[in-house]
Amino acid sequence: MSHHIVEFKDVFFRYSDGTEALKGVNFRITHGESVGVVGANGAGKSTLLQHMNGYLVPTSGTITIGDLTLTTKTRREIRKKVGIVFQNPDDQLFMPTVFDDVAFGPLNLGLDEASVRERVRKALGMVNSLDLQDKPPHHLSCGQKSAVAIASVMAMEPDILAMDEPAANLDPRSRRSLISLLKTFKHSKIIASHDLDLILDVCQRCIVIGGGAVVADGPSAEILSNKALLEENNLELPLSFQGR
Repeated sequence: MSHHIVEFKDVFFRYSDGTEALKGVNFRITHGESVGVVGANGAGKSTLLQHMNGYLVPTSGTITIGDLTLTTKTRREIRKKVGIVFQNPDDQLFMPTVFDDVAFGPLNLGLDEASVRERVRKALGMVNSLDLQDKPPHHLSCGQKSAVAIASVMAMEPDILAMDEPAANLDPRSRRSLISLLKTFKHSKIIASHDLDLILDVCQRCIVIGGGAVVADGPSAEILSNKALLEENNLELPLSFQGR
């Protein structure tokens, strides 16, 4: 299924202030892979994720999503394939009610009203938030906003799911629910997080980003048990590996 493939080839990205955030990034993610992206603050994780569906476009190098090469002309089509959950849920919640926010994407896909309502019901049910559908997003807690932001992406039924710190605002019960949800998502998923235990639990593969470049890429259990590698990149062993 080529439409589920993500490939970065020698990708560089420089912000307008001159900051080089990505420096020759190379990797390929195939259909159904679950990939964690870890690194210290400022390593380039969020910048990398924002290239997945064209919020950012490389300064040089190529990004391929399925059969499409990312450009300013193709990013609208790519956004139908890749759903991205931002680190700050306020960045993607802007409608009067939760229902309207979750319905926004499916409506833009041209679905009829009945199909949109079913998508919203299903997506909010996935994150145990059906009771929030009539509430204004700005009245929600941080954890509730995160759940709704995830639902707004799941309602699009994307081929590829990209998430930036999805568990950051969640209480322990909501975090467990998120992990269960991610394990049921059978398409490709890329998760950037400081929660290394979540990465270990959900992702079979882990990419370490340092200074805007890939410094390690391999099985999560192998990467996340390498204390020296993690310390070199200002990370610590997952709690499940500490004390062994």
